Amino acid sequence: MPTRLIIDVREPFEYKAGHIDGALNIPPAKLLAGLPEELANISKDTEIILYCISGSRSNSSMHILRNYGFNNLVNGINRHHVQAKYL
Repeated sequence: MPTRLIIDVREPFEYKAGHIDGALNIPPAKLLAGLPEELANISKDTEIILYCISGSRSNSSMHILRNYGFNNLVNGINRHHVQAKYL
C-alpha cells in the first residue's frame, strides 16, 4: 500500500489539461456518491494530499474523506504547490 497518495479533485477535463504524474482524478461529486473503488483498499492512515485550483474543492473533499475514516489528509491547494512542497 502507498504511504502517500495524491488526489486531483478537479473535473476530468481539468485533469486532462495537466496534472501531477500518478495523481488519481476523483472529483468531489464522485466522493459524495460513496467511497470510490480507487480508495477501497487504502489504509485510513495513508497520507492523502488533495489539490484542485484554489484549495476550495480539495478542502471540501478532505471533509468528505474524513467522513469515510481517512485521518491523514493534506490540502495541497494546487498542483504547483504540491509539486514544490511534496514532491
